[in-house]
Amino acid sequence: MRSPPGRLAAYGCLALSMSLVGAYVALTKPLAAVLPVFLLGWLRFGIGGVAMLRWLRKPKSEPRLTPQMRGLIFLESFLGNFLFTLCMIWGVSMTGAVSAGVIMAAIPATVALMSWFFLKESIGPRVWLAIACGAFGIGLLSLAQAGAQADGAGAAQGPSWLGNLLVLGAVFCEGSYAVIGKKLTAVLSPKRISAIINLWGFVLMTPFGVYAAWHFDFGQVSLSNWILLLFYGLAASVWTVWLWMTGLRSVPAAQAGVFTVMLPVSAALVGVLVLGEPMGGLQIIAFMLAMAGLLLATLPGSGPEARAQRPR
Repeated sequence: MRSPPGRLAAYGCLALSMSLVGAYVALTKPLAAVLPVFLLGWLRFGIGGVAMLRWLRKPKSEPRLTPQMRGLIFLESFLGNFLFTLCMIWGVSMTGAVSAGVIMAAIPATVALMSWFFLKESIGPRVWLAIACGAFGIGLLSLAQAGAQADGAGAAQGPSWLGNLLVLGAVFCEGSYAVIGKKLTAVLSPKRISAIINLWGFVLMTPFGVYAAWHFDFGQVSLSNWILLLFYGLAASVWTVWLWMTGLRSVPAAQAGVFTVMLPVSAALVGVLVLGEPMGGLQIIAFMLAMAGLLLATLPGSGPEARAQRPR
């Protein structure tokens, strides 16, 4: 297994991973309107599986997996891939983007708390302050979009309280994904982790995906949506997972969790720059707060806390 990347390279991998997640969430809205959720998830894992066939091969240097490690791999896919996708897509459809954005602001704090509880990682004042900046910034960003939501754009379907619970479930799935991934990177390479958890995701989604495909008319899917589906499959199953696992090898999970603020920030930026949505003063302040949080978490410091965060 290759040596872990340097600190700055690891930060870049984490930020790019979450930025890509936000981008494909924003850009694949047309897919959710054309394809059933289970079929969309099944095709995503299928595309990723084809792209990562070579990554499934076990390297000679990789140790034999213990039953505990095999269980963690399954949980990583079940929580971070399967449940996260379903909770987020259905949750947003019921509660709307504003409420979902406010709830998603809890992801960094959730990752930090789970890292402290399960991995026994210490969380210093700078990381907590970074988490607070990110949470406040994303909450402010969501509230700034309330006017558009109140005008009836993208009205929610279903009980909003259930949608909020589903999005909250997705937050805990994302926290589990970061914490379990930190354990896996101590044994497996990022490529192997990406390939194996994608394979599990494909297996879990297959019964539902086959049923949805059997009753679906593929002729109604346009060429542009097929291209978008290809991007979604590669970004969601290959690029973002590999980048995240690569960054986790050198960064504590609690500190890496701060980078999850890039998810809603990136989604909002794509909405403004690509989809033509307006940006006001509150959105700009929100972005500045989110970036301040990232700087607090990543700039080199001094003292025991900074030494503990440096890769060994």
